[in-house]
Amino acid sequence: MVTLLLLFSIIGCTAQQPYKRTLKLMGSRFDITVVANNSIQANKYIDTAVAEISRIEKLISSWNPNSQTSEINRNAGIQPVKVDSELFQLIERAIGISKLTDGAFDISYASMDKIWKFDGSMTVMPSKEEITASVSKVGFQNIILDKKNSTIFLKLKGMKIGFGAIGKGYVADKAKDLLISKGVPAGIINASGDMNTWGKQPNGKEWNVAITNPMDKNKVFALLPITNGAVVTSGNYEKYVNFNGKRYTHIIDPRTGYPSTGIISVTVFAPKAELADALTTSVFVMGKETGLDRINQLPKIECIIIDDKGNITKSKNIEIDKL
Repeated sequence: MVTLLLLFSIIGCTAQQPYKRTLKLMGSRFDITVVANNSIQANKYIDTAVAEISRIEKLISSWNPNSQTSEINRNAGIQPVKVDSELFQLIERAIGISKLTDGAFDISYASMDKIWKFDGSMTVMPSKEEITASVSKVGFQNIILDKKNSTIFLKLKGMKIGFGAIGKGYVADKAKDLLISKGVPAGIINASGDMNTWGKQPNGKEWNVAITNPMDKNKVFALLPITNGAVVTSGNYEKYVNFNGKRYTHIIDPRTGYPSTGIISVTVFAPKAELADALTTSVFVMGKETGLDRINQLPKIECIIIDDKGNITKSKNIEIDKL
């Protein structure tokens, strides 16, 4: 994920101020900003958000052997696993996004064999047979949900699910909702680039998000105001390999096993970070034309796509204030 820059300012002698804390959660950088009357109140709010994020991580982490997600994976091809309604509903929504994107998004990607390596060690392209075999256990159609009994069953032995492409967006939504319920008037949860905002700055202005220029990550190419919504930017300009003059990136199509090509950055704006998170990956996989067409069919969803030639394409209802 690409870290987005949060720009805010304070003018005058406003009683309330934004307070920010940066910390490592879910193996990634999180920036939590809340508007509060003082630092004591702000720290209490931020601690509440951190506790909620940690709670969800214990539920959805496939790295934690004690999580319900790990229990589902251990019982793949064996038996259904009873899960909390929260996890059941998250998986149910994830399958809905898979259907919406024709499988470009798929939480069962976790069972893919890691035949593509983007650490500089690859010297030859994987064979067609290796690529086909790598996705043999992938397929959201094989995730069986039993709503009555609240169970999840993975039909294929060796199948796995993971929330790497949706989990940070989900925790950003949950932390935001919890803070709103506690009376926090405004703030922002930045989960390693999955950004969710609510309210306004103390000076009455909207939060502004600066989007990194993927052709030069030290520069910003656009500044956009965000009000009570989410924005997620995903980039693949740092992890890629070149074979026969073609650039293959680290975002891989779970249907084919081949990396996405042609796009280097996708930014999605949506009411929820969970959906924006999943759609950024989906657009990479679907490609510019299909991805843009799909976004334009969705209400209250917008996107900005930058291809590997540096061309900027945007959905029909978005205005970009270039810097």
